[in-house]
Amino acid sequence: MQNKLTFHINNMAYTINVDEGLKEELTRNLDTEKNLDTKELLAAYIRLAQEFNGLKRDLEQITDKIPNF
Repeated sequence: MQNKLTFHINNMAYTINVDEGLKEELTRNLDTEKNLDTKELLAAYIRLAQEFNGLKRDLEQITDKIPNF
């Protein structure tokens, strides 16, 4: 199911269509109730990128332990 999600960044509104899981993830890192500035947007992106990188590294370590057939 698609949800509309509106962010106000630098006094401009941006509305996007996202699924429920992505909506929860985005709203966990970005407040939709206030105007955000570029600094807050960049900080949220860096937090998500660091989390993704950690998960990717963990997955690679796990797959390295699985024997090749």
